[in-house]
Amino acid sequence: MTYVTIFLLAYLIPISHKILHLWVDDKQPLMIQIAIFASGAGTNAQNIIDYFRNDPAIRIALVAGNNASAGVIQIAAKEKIPFLLVEKKRFNEDGYISEFEKKHIALIVLAGFLWKIPSVLIQKYRGRIINIHPALLPGYGGKGMYGLKVHAAVIAAKEKESGISIHYVDEIYDHGKTIFQARCNIEPSDTPETLAKKIHQLEYLHYPKVINDLISRSFFSRKD
Repeated sequence: MTYVTIFLLAYLIPISHKILHLWVDDKQPLMIQIAIFASGAGTNAQNIIDYFRNDPAIRIALVAGNNASAGVIQIAAKEKIPFLLVEKKRFNEDGYISEFEKKHIALIVLAGFLWKIPSVLIQKYRGRIINIHPALLPGYGGKGMYGLKVHAAVIAAKEKESGISIHYVDEIYDHGKTIFQARCNIEPSDTPETLAKKIHQLEYLHYPKVINDLISRSFFSRKD
């Protein structure tokens, strides 16, 4: 085993003047290790796992969650991916950073994770934590705005469209720089439930591709 040090330019992931240490096996190609955080059923997590399943350079190395009964735990078990159940006190104190360092995590992907990310973890992974929000930020974001609550608020405001926002995570809820947005129309007959289905389709279509694009531009000169 050897370490390779890569100096990253601040292009899409703003970590200029920092060094990212990645683990390289002598018999394996350089791998970017991703951790997925999820709190619920894990449909987005499964979609991301499927997308990168046969990627020679990107691996889902860890799934983390805060809910001991969440469906994402079964997904991690089925996929033979280690699962880390986080406890709130320690999460807020040290962010479980040592656990992520053991897995040489380069990027943290939030996929329906409902807890606020603590400052200690943000500082360690500044510019390397991303989230997907089920509305067009900066609207309909902030504490308590998730799931059907978001869609109900969008419909109540008589918006003509909604969508998804993929953004960097900072110390404020849904505040970090937007990376990507996709939109869908809202019909007069839409309910929070039918709008949620439209949003899920946007999430499944775009989130893995945006992750891949970020990694392609920031870690490798990938052409796929």
